[in-house]
Amino acid sequence: MDFLPEKINDYVEKHSQPEPELLQKLNRETWQKMIAPRMLSGHLQGRVLSMLSKLIQPKNILEIGTYTGYSALCLAEGMRENGELHTIDINEELFDFQRKYFDESAFGKQIFQHLGNALEIIPKLEKSFDLVFIDADKNNYPNYLEIILPKLEKGAVILSDNVLWSGKVVENLKEDDEDTKALLQYNKLLNEHPQLETVLLPIRDGLTISRLI
Repeated sequence: MDFLPEKINDYVEKHSQPEPELLQKLNRETWQKMIAPRMLSGHLQGRVLSMLSKLIQPKNILEIGTYTGYSALCLAEGMRENGELHTIDINEELFDFQRKYFDESAFGKQIFQHLGNALEIIPKLEKSFDLVFIDADKNNYPNYLEIILPKLEKGAVILSDNVLWSGKVVENLKEDDEDTKALLQYNKLLNEHPQLETVLLPIRDGLTISRLI
Protein backbone atom coordinates (compact mmCIF):
# COMPACT_ATOMS: atom_id res chain seq x y z
CA MET A 1 0.00 0.00 0.00
CA ASP A 2 1.19 3.52 -0.80
CA PHE A 3 0.15 6.27 1.61
CA LEU A 4 1.12 9.11 -0.73
CA PRO A 5 -1.36 10.32 -3.41
CA GLU A 6 -0.49 8.90 -6.83
CA LYS A 7 0.49 12.30 -8.29
CA ILE A 8 2.83 13.01 -5.37
CA ASN A 9 4.34 9.53 -5.60
CA ASP A 10 4.94 9.98 -9.34
CA TYR A 11 6.60 13.36 -8.68
CA VAL A 12 8.81 11.84 -5.98
CA GLU A 13 9.93 9.02 -8.30
CA LYS A 14 10.67 11.45 -11.13
CA HIS A 15 12.84 13.53 -8.83
CA SER A 16 14.73 10.58 -7.37
CA GLN A 17 17.55 8.52 -8.87
CA PRO A 18 16.29 6.49 -11.86
CA GLU A 19 15.65 2.79 -11.42
CA PRO A 20 18.68 0.90 -12.82
CA GLU A 21 18.08 -1.01 -16.05
CA LEU A 22 18.52 -4.47 -14.51
CA LEU A 23 16.00 -3.63 -11.79
CA GLN A 24 13.55 -2.32 -14.38
CA LYS A 25 13.80 -5.70 -16.08
CA LEU A 26 13.34 -7.55 -12.78
CA ASN A 27 10.41 -5.32 -11.90
CA ARG A 28 8.66 -6.05 -15.22
CA GLU A 29 9.20 -9.81 -15.02
CA THR A 30 7.97 -9.93 -11.45
CA TRP A 31 4.72 -8.18 -12.45
CA GLN A 32 4.36 -10.46 -15.47
CA LYS A 33 4.97 -13.80 -13.74
CA MET A 34 4.42 -13.61 -9.98
CA ILE A 35 1.17 -14.05 -8.07
CA ALA A 36 1.78 -11.20 -5.59
CA PRO A 37 3.95 -8.62 -7.41
CA ARG A 38 3.02 -5.92 -4.87
CA MET A 39 5.52 -7.58 -2.54
CA LEU A 40 8.27 -6.07 -4.69
CA SER A 41 10.07 -3.10 -3.11
CA GLY A 42 9.79 -1.09 -6.32
CA HIS A 43 11.47 2.04 -7.64
CA LEU A 44 11.14 4.53 -4.76
CA GLN A 45 11.70 2.17 -1.85
CA GLY A 46 14.45 0.46 -3.77
CA ARG A 47 16.30 3.75 -4.18
CA VAL A 48 15.82 4.44 -0.47
CA LEU A 49 17.34 1.04 0.38
CA SER A 50 20.21 1.71 -2.02
CA MET A 51 20.90 5.15 -0.55
CA LEU A 52 20.85 3.90 3.04
CA SER A 53 23.20 1.05 2.15
CA LYS A 54 25.59 3.45 0.43
CA LEU A 55 25.60 5.68 3.51
CA ILE A 56 26.23 2.73 5.84
CA GLN A 57 28.74 0.96 3.54
CA PRO A 58 28.09 -2.42 5.15
CA LYS A 59 30.54 -5.29 5.08
CA ASN A 60 27.92 -7.95 5.79
CA ILE A 61 24.21 -7.62 4.98
CA LEU A 62 21.45 -9.96 6.15
CA GLU A 63 18.11 -10.02 4.36
CA ILE A 64 15.16 -11.96 5.73
CA GLY A 65 12.72 -12.46 2.86
CA THR A 66 14.16 -12.42 -0.66
CA TYR A 67 11.06 -12.63 -2.85
CA THR A 68 12.37 -12.07 -6.43
CA GLY A 69 15.64 -10.44 -5.36
CA TYR A 70 14.89 -6.75 -6.02
CA SER A 71 15.64 -5.45 -2.53
CA ALA A 72 18.78 -7.59 -2.25
CA LEU A 73 20.20 -5.99 -5.40
CA CYS A 74 19.35 -2.51 -4.08
CA LEU A 75 21.09 -3.19 -0.76
CA ALA A 76 24.10 -4.71 -2.53
CA GLU A 77 24.78 -1.39 -4.26
CA GLY A 78 26.22 0.03 -1.04
CA MET A 79 28.14 -3.04 0.04
CA ARG A 80 31.89 -2.83 0.49
CA GLU A 81 34.08 -4.30 -2.24
CA ASN A 82 34.77 -7.44 -0.19
CA GLY A 83 31.33 -7.54 1.42
CA GLU A 84 28.72 -10.27 1.48
CA LEU A 85 24.94 -10.29 1.36
CA HIS A 86 23.13 -13.29 2.84
CA THR A 87 19.47 -13.53 1.89
CA ILE A 88 16.97 -16.04 3.25
CA ASP A 89 13.69 -17.20 1.76
CA ILE A 90 11.45 -20.19 2.36
CA ASN A 91 10.06 -20.40 -1.20
CA GLU A 92 12.23 -22.77 -3.21
CA GLU A 93 10.28 -22.02 -6.42
CA LEU A 94 11.84 -18.52 -6.53
CA PHE A 95 15.43 -19.66 -6.01
CA ASP A 96 16.44 -19.92 -9.68
CA PHE A 97 14.61 -16.70 -10.57
CA GLN A 98 16.56 -14.82 -7.90
CA ARG A 99 19.85 -16.40 -8.93
CA LYS A 100 19.38 -15.37 -12.56
CA TYR A 101 19.20 -11.70 -11.62
CA PHE A 102 21.91 -11.92 -8.99
CA ASP A 103 24.29 -13.38 -11.58
CA GLU A 104 23.40 -10.68 -14.11
CA SER A 105 24.39 -8.03 -11.58
CA ALA A 106 27.86 -6.90 -10.50
CA PHE A 107 27.33 -8.60 -7.13
CA GLY A 108 26.60 -12.19 -8.11
CA LYS A 109 29.62 -13.69 -6.33
CA GLN A 110 28.86 -11.70 -3.17
CA ILE A 111 25.20 -12.71 -2.78
CA PHE A 112 24.52 -15.96 -0.93
CA GLN A 113 21.05 -17.52 -0.96
CA HIS A 114 19.73 -19.56 1.94
CA LEU A 115 16.60 -21.65 1.55
CA GLY A 116 14.45 -22.50 4.56
CA ASN A 117 13.27 -21.19 7.92
CA ALA A 118 15.16 -18.01 8.85
CA LEU A 119 14.83 -18.74 12.56
CA GLU A 120 16.78 -21.95 12.01
CA ILE A 121 19.26 -20.57 9.47
CA ILE A 122 20.35 -17.33 11.19
CA PRO A 123 21.92 -18.97 14.28
CA LYS A 124 24.07 -21.08 11.94
CA LEU A 125 25.49 -18.09 10.08
CA GLU A 126 28.97 -17.47 11.43
CA LYS A 127 28.82 -13.77 10.62
CA SER A 128 28.12 -10.49 12.32
CA PHE A 129 26.08 -7.96 10.33
CA ASP A 130 26.05 -4.20 10.04
CA LEU A 131 22.86 -3.99 7.97
CA VAL A 132 19.72 -6.13 8.20
CA PHE A 133 16.54 -5.91 6.11
CA ILE A 134 13.46 -7.69 7.45
CA ASP A 135 10.68 -8.31 4.93
CA ALA A 136 9.24 -11.76 5.59
CA ASP A 137 6.32 -13.32 7.49
CA LYS A 138 4.99 -10.58 9.75
CA ASN A 139 4.00 -12.80 12.68
CA ASN A 140 7.69 -13.63 13.22
CA TYR A 141 9.03 -10.06 13.22
CA PRO A 142 9.46 -10.01 17.03
CA ASN A 143 11.26 -13.37 16.85
CA TYR A 144 13.56 -12.13 14.08
CA LEU A 145 14.50 -9.11 16.17
CA GLU A 146 15.40 -11.28 19.14
CA ILE A 147 17.53 -13.63 17.08
CA ILE A 148 19.46 -11.01 15.07
CA LEU A 149 20.40 -8.64 17.89
CA PRO A 150 23.31 -10.82 19.14
CA LYS A 151 24.68 -10.91 15.58
CA LEU A 152 24.82 -7.14 15.06
CA GLU A 153 27.87 -4.92 15.09
CA LYS A 154 27.68 -1.78 17.23
CA GLY A 155 26.02 0.94 15.14
CA ALA A 156 24.36 -1.65 12.90
CA VAL A 157 21.11 -0.70 11.19
CA ILE A 158 17.91 -2.76 10.99
CA LEU A 159 15.46 -1.89 8.21
CA SER A 160 11.94 -3.28 8.69
CA ASP A 161 9.36 -3.29 5.90
CA ASN A 162 5.53 -3.25 5.97
CA VAL A 163 5.38 -1.90 9.52
CA LEU A 164 2.21 0.11 8.77
CA TRP A 165 0.55 -2.96 7.25
CA SER A 166 -1.87 -1.13 4.93
CA GLY A 167 -2.91 1.10 7.83
CA LYS A 168 -4.16 -1.80 9.96
CA VAL A 169 -1.86 -0.78 12.83
CA VAL A 170 -4.14 2.20 13.57
CA GLU A 171 -7.47 0.42 12.96
CA ASN A 172 -9.58 -1.66 15.33
CA LEU A 173 -7.74 -4.93 15.78
CA LYS A 174 -9.57 -8.08 14.71
CA GLU A 175 -9.23 -10.96 17.16
CA ASP A 176 -7.91 -13.39 14.52
CA ASP A 177 -5.46 -10.94 12.87
CA GLU A 178 -2.18 -12.44 14.06
CA ASP A 179 0.00 -10.50 11.61
CA THR A 180 -1.24 -7.11 12.80
CA LYS A 181 -0.89 -8.20 16.44
CA ALA A 182 2.73 -9.17 15.77
CA LEU A 183 3.47 -5.89 14.00
CA LEU A 184 1.95 -3.84 16.83
CA GLN A 185 4.17 -5.74 19.27
CA TYR A 186 7.18 -5.35 16.98
CA ASN A 187 6.76 -1.61 16.47
CA LYS A 188 6.47 -1.16 20.24
CA LEU A 189 9.59 -3.27 20.79
CA LEU A 190 11.62 -1.21 18.33
CA ASN A 191 10.47 2.07 19.80
CA GLU A 192 11.08 1.10 23.43
CA HIS A 193 14.12 -1.18 23.13
CA PRO A 194 17.01 0.17 25.26
CA GLN A 195 19.60 -0.88 22.66
CA LEU A 196 17.90 0.75 19.69
CA GLU A 197 17.04 4.19 18.37
CA THR A 198 14.24 4.10 15.83
CA VAL A 199 12.40 6.22 13.28
CA LEU A 200 9.37 4.98 11.34
CA LEU A 201 8.98 6.42 7.84
CA PRO A 202 5.65 6.35 5.93
CA ILE A 203 7.34 5.14 2.74
CA ARG A 204 5.06 2.78 0.80
CA ASP A 205 3.73 0.39 3.48
CA GLY A 206 5.98 1.76 6.23
CA LEU A 207 9.74 1.40 6.63
CA THR A 208 11.44 1.55 10.02
CA ILE A 209 15.10 2.44 10.47
CA SER A 210 16.57 1.23 13.77
CA ARG A 211 20.17 1.70 14.88
CA LEU A 212 21.96 -0.38 17.49
CA ILE A 213 23.34 2.03 20.08
